[in-house]
Amino acid sequence: MTPEELADLAHLRRARDLIDREYARPLDVPAMARRALMSPAHFSRRFRAAYGETPYTYLMTRRMERAMALLRSGVSVDACMTVGCTSLGSFSSRFTELVGEPPSAYRAREHRAVAAMPACVAKVNTRPVRMRTAREGPGEPNRIREAGPRAAA
Repeated sequence: MTPEELADLAHLRRARDLIDREYARPLDVPAMARRALMSPAHFSRRFRAAYGETPYTYLMTRRMERAMALLRSGVSVDACMTVGCTSLGSFSSRFTELVGEPPSAYRAREHRAVAAMPACVAKVNTRPVRMRTAREGPGEPNRIREAGPRAAA
């Protein structure tokens, strides 16, 4: 790897850290690109090449991950605004699209196994994992599922 590629990765990491820290803030690609010291188009291409998903997809995955944790703890409508979404309808649609069930069903489901885990283990085992189903083609949306023992296979 060349020194320039290493520098690019360091800049991309700064932008990814921004997303991880500030996921609840309104973030757009130009703001993320500024953090990476790149133009928005170049940033989007390099981010996807480095991390396997677009910056916006990464941001939404982080938001849904945090929303899942809030919903497991019993928070309801507040989860939408807390994670940075501005529309309850859009949040619910996106959550259902990515997780495979509406937020209300996810919240109502039993999460006893997660409650019994140490927080650091629960964070790893409940992180949304992007996957394609057999019926989804290249232009179809991905689904996320909670990581767990099956995710390792």
